[in-house]
Amino acid sequence: MSQHFDADVAIVGYGPTGVTAALTLAKRGVSVVAFERDAAIYPRARAVTVNDWTMRIFQSLGIDERITKVIEPQRALRWVTYDGTEIMRVEHPPSALGPGPRFYNIYQPAMEAELRACAEEHGDLIDVRYGAEVTGLEQDATGVTVTAVDAATGEERTVRARYAIGADGGGSPTRGMIGGRLDGDTIDVRWIVIDCRVKRWWPDRDLLTFWSDRRRPVVDIALSAGNHRWEIPLEPHETEADFASEDDVWPLLKALGVTTDDVSIHQWAFYRHHTRMADAWRSGRIFLAGDAAHLMPPWAGAGMQTGMRDAHNLGWKLARVLNGELDESWLDTYETERRPNAAFYTALAVGLGRVIKQEATPAEIEEMNRVPEGTVTPFEPPLTAPPVLEAGWIRGPVGDASIVGRMVPQPVAGDATGRMARLDDLLGDGFVLLGADVDPAGLLTAAERERWDALGARYVAVRPKTAYTRGPEELVDLDEVLLPWLARYGVRAVAVRPDRFVAAADVSGLAAPA
Repeated sequence: MSQHFDADVAIVGYGPTGVTAALTLAKRGVSVVAFERDAAIYPRARAVTVNDWTMRIFQSLGIDERITKVIEPQRALRWVTYDGTEIMRVEHPPSALGPGPRFYNIYQPAMEAELRACAEEHGDLIDVRYGAEVTGLEQDATGVTVTAVDAATGEERTVRARYAIGADGGGSPTRGMIGGRLDGDTIDVRWIVIDCRVKRWWPDRDLLTFWSDRRRPVVDIALSAGNHRWEIPLEPHETEADFASEDDVWPLLKALGVTTDDVSIHQWAFYRHHTRMADAWRSGRIFLAGDAAHLMPPWAGAGMQTGMRDAHNLGWKLARVLNGELDESWLDTYETERRPNAAFYTALAVGLGRVIKQEATPAEIEEMNRVPEGTVTPFEPPLTAPPVLEAGWIRGPVGDASIVGRMVPQPVAGDATGRMARLDDLLGDGFVLLGADVDPAGLLTAAERERWDALGARYVAVRPKTAYTRGPEELVDLDEVLLPWLARYGVRAVAVRPDRFVAAADVSGLAAPA
């Protein structure tokens, strides 16, 4: 097989997952060719929210300020019955992962357009082929040959890449080409999604409301840029044909008290809920990400975001492997780390779905919000709790009392020269060891230091704002967040990965994980 490569990585599918993968790879100089069957962005708003974890990924890509301009803060979630009884409410606490809200409302076509515009600025590294349908993937010991057909001309072309990522949705042809199986269930209830343009404000429009009812539960959510959505299940006797025109759709909204004075209908579509996961997310040099790897109900607002997090996790590792900074064995950690998180959000979505459909008992609802006694970590409901790694490239125990696997909070900090900025902007995008008022390098053995040096790690002492810095590789905890956070878990130093998860701590060993 020829050793000529047209790109380092081929990406099949160029929705939010594919674009995030392309941006993550291009940021470290990796060339990408992406194939997207559709010539234009899918016009319907599927996802409705992003949170501060996703925003921190955008920050790492240098695009968070641009994305912030096309999304809007989300205030709170509530579950309400039609008689006005509030079953449950989730108030969003301030973000611990960066300045700004914990959750945002989005209008997916607008956000996706901005993501693609950001990627266009990497035109020397990201080659996007719209209207190209991938019909074949053939891999060997050194790369992947991609066959694609141009929808307009019927011309067939092949491209050679070192690796490939299938980010081509729930019906993923890539998954089929590698012999993958999608396990799980599809709920046999069809929902109608009605997207509207707002014409005037109405009370509590800014609260994401789940109207809880056994027969007709409804999702009522403000999208960004003056858009609003309702998601309504069809009854057994109803079909898509019953809602062929706008006049057919309006009675559904009017039954909820929504009138033509409030909104104009923009578009509507139908879908079913899936709870499915691929049996394997990798076959040799070909990986699955996003809906190609997992499908979940919408109740946790995590489907699109889980895919984008897949793409970022795989992207930063793959880029470093291609650049010779990491061994190829690092790619084995992708599914190990991402599958449990996708399973967590799938289970959370199923549980929240039971609330909206009034299938959950009062005891189950209470348990969702129960504050455990004696916890080290401040309790937050699962929907808003900061992310954690359950497995993968980490060393030491995980759980409430352990800092390992947790994401480092991101306050504003200062450096030794007086510059003040968000923590990630001061740390850079590599591996970092942070010490609580101590040089973390001094806590390592010679062999441990050699291993971290091989990963290009920095060694940074975090000083209290009441003290002097003692050298250039130090930060000041201006917001008094980092030092109390380290003290809560009883650690003097932590090793932090490029994606800001704690890989190791001195209490369980600072040696680089195997």
